[in-house]
Amino acid sequence: ESVAPDPGGQELAGLRLLIAEDDATIRQVLATMLQRLQFSVDFAEDGAKVVEMWRQGEYDLILMDVQMPRMDGFQATRAIREQEQGGRIPIIAMTAHAMKEDQRRCLDAGMDDYISKPINFKECIEKVMGFACRR
Repeated sequence: ESVAPDPGGQELAGLRLLIAEDDATIRQVLATMLQRLQFSVDFAEDGAKVVEMWRQGEYDLILMDVQMPRMDGFQATRAIREQEQGGRIPIIAMTAHAMKEDQRRCLDAGMDDYISKPINFKECIEKVMGFACRR
């Protein structure tokens, strides 16, 4: 069974994603799902590593866990937004807190959208594809 329809075809193959997630199981599931769609996927286990990898790499999108060690997703997003020059990388929050107040906090930190945990993979792919098609 297909994970999601392929609205972008070949132009989305090779999309570079940086995934910030400290849970190894979630990282593995996301990697399997996204690599099946021919996306290039790198992982960071904490917010400080996300910022470091973002500085060094050329990513098309970041999936950002909100609760991580060392530096949380809110702090990492703010750091990226403060350092961006030119373009703005889409950042999608992944959070177990799905209340309106939590969603507002994600947007206020500079994130562009959010996905509730446990992750609905169809929704995740649709959001990633939506931002990818805008690039």
